[in-house]
Amino acid sequence: MKKYLCINLLFCLLAGNANAQERLTSKSEIPILAWYSIPAEETTVERYQELKDAGITYSFSGFADAAAVQKALDVAAKVGVKIVVSCPELKSDPEKTVRRFMNHPAIAGYHLIDEPAIGQFKELGEWARKIQTLDKKHYCYVNLFPNIADSVQLGTKNYLDYVSECVKQVPLQFLSFDYYPVLKDHVSKTWYQNLEQISAEATKAGKPFWAFALTTNYDEDHITPQTLAAMRLQVYSDLAYGAQGIQYFTYWSATSTGPSGEDQRGAPISSAGKRSVVYDRVKLMSQEIKNLSGVFMGAKVISVKHTGKGKIPLGTARLINLPKAITVLETNGAPALVSVLENGANTFVVIVNKDFLNPINLTVAGDESLKKVLKDGTVVPARTYESTVELDPGDVSIFCVLK
Repeated sequence: MKKYLCINLLFCLLAGNANAQERLTSKSEIPILAWYSIPAEETTVERYQELKDAGITYSFSGFADAAAVQKALDVAAKVGVKIVVSCPELKSDPEKTVRRFMNHPAIAGYHLIDEPAIGQFKELGEWARKIQTLDKKHYCYVNLFPNIADSVQLGTKNYLDYVSECVKQVPLQFLSFDYYPVLKDHVSKTWYQNLEQISAEATKAGKPFWAFALTTNYDEDHITPQTLAAMRLQVYSDLAYGAQGIQYFTYWSATSTGPSGEDQRGAPISSAGKRSVVYDRVKLMSQEIKNLSGVFMGAKVISVKHTGKGKIPLGTARLINLPKAITVLETNGAPALVSVLENGANTFVVIVNKDFLNPINLTVAGDESLKKVLKDGTVVPARTYESTVELDPGDVSIFCVLK
């Protein structure tokens, strides 16, 4: 995985338009991973092409044995999707298993465990080092608990100790954590605090982090359809905090009681193998992520602040000073997230509507250097648009100063 990438500005001619327009491009795209992906019994070129058509680049499912992994890798390679390897043999005979798969063109990395307790880190560190002794090219993957996990789950009362101990004991190329914050009519109180914590610990360790967006239903609080607004809120908040990978949970619907005993119906692909309306939403979301990789891939977070009447989220800071080149930034009391990112020579201001149910009126004005980044990556002078616009539920508005 490439950590830091130079961002180039290319001039593209739009079809039917004689005037050249600036467009942000990136040498690499934000990785998009499907959790609980295509089942082993559905391993076909058609199914993996369908996954790729949804904009997903990495596939993760637990396989019953190494033979099933081999079949999935061979099929995935034909369509250009990468597989995160997970099978019992990776634990029982890591040397043989890694040697078997390490040179396969479709391998992305090795999944070790989901949501370990702190007491498991020592063993996980030893396992990861065994793998990395043989294969330094591909990553080892451990997904951490969110900060709403209790002390029994974490193995400690202090969440930051939990994360920092993972960094110390397990040689990971990136951090990953799961949090599904969008409930029926509100967002979990500690989600943004968790993003603050993971972003800070990842920065301290000099590692990127990956985060999640919920694309299924799995308990009585997460039973509403996974709307595009809810996905956007999660994805753009993750990216605004510096996430370098987005993970969808899940891609394939489990049966009525999934592997963790949760109700995982309503994913992009139903348990019967049919596309749901969420498939098309995921496809659109993935295209937006791809188009904006020039903003987010390799970006350095300078600051993340919050606006809105009343209290801001736990563990966050309120926006006081405006970013450079912006003279007015007003959300009319509505809750928004304002992130300042540096990417190459460019500075980006990312504004996310934190309300996934209602639009907000956003006013942004600045000097002549201020540009607006459109969803397709095109860059236009900010003055092309009215200074006050309606920002859709959960959506993002991006401005930049190009140098």
